[in-house]
Amino acid sequence: MNCVRMTNAALPSVLGYGLLATADGFYHADRVLDFHVLIYVLEGAIHVTEGENDYAVGPGQLLFLKSGLRHFGKKRIPRGTRWYYVHFALPQHDLPAALPEDEQTLLLPKHLSGLQGSELETELAAFVEACYSRDSLNRWYLNQQLFLLLSHIGHWGKQETPVPELAGRIAQYLSQHARQPFSAKELEQAFFLSYKHMAAVFKKSRAQTMHDYHHYLRMEEAARLLRETLLPVGEISEKLGFSDQLYFSRCFHRHQGVSPTAYRKQLKDY
Repeated sequence: MNCVRMTNAALPSVLGYGLLATADGFYHADRVLDFHVLIYVLEGAIHVTEGENDYAVGPGQLLFLKSGLRHFGKKRIPRGTRWYYVHFALPQHDLPAALPEDEQTLLLPKHLSGLQGSELETELAAFVEACYSRDSLNRWYLNQQLFLLLSHIGHWGKQETPVPELAGRIAQYLSQHARQPFSAKELEQAFFLSYKHMAAVFKKSRAQTMHDYHHYLRMEEAARLLRETLLPVGEISEKLGFSDQLYFSRCFHRHQGVSPTAYRKQLKDY
């Protein structure tokens, strides 16, 4: 299956990262890379062939492409596809040829499904966000953070695909309703559970409140709309359920460190 093998004897190296979206469909590039690639799809589908294997990576699915193997696209990736990617290297050449797999090495799963709303999805989003951070101290630890992320993916892959726990299902629901104001009443109606019970379960599992997680999703969606569309700030504010544009701008500033207008201008300057 051409799986990637990692070890706890050396840290991986982060080489590239990002959150991409395609405004037009395209075919995956035909290439052979000297580093590994992690792909995680949020919307749409990534169609890629590696060796003799064809992969269709849909929402909530993760795929590793292995260094040194040719991969290319046979089928068009549809418009509107959004995905995270991480390019990384593992210093295998510095390691002993054989290590006990149960103690010092870990085989990363080739293809994982059912991760929407999971802790892994949240962890991957946090990692990519840390990659974009301007905080030099935060960026100093990127390789360590990638090691933890890959380790969690590897151990997750050893288990059977889990039935989404309540916190995961709540996270998925909040993600699907990120453009709407937070509503405790609607959550109770959707899950037939008390808000107090759901709040306790979510906080224990995710170490944050449902409201804070929903707010994070709304601000990330606002940033995406500022990056990928020409919609006025006021219209973006309305799309995300804010009745007060000034309040929306204050919320965005707290989340990104700059105003919506300044955020968009930075992208133009880049």
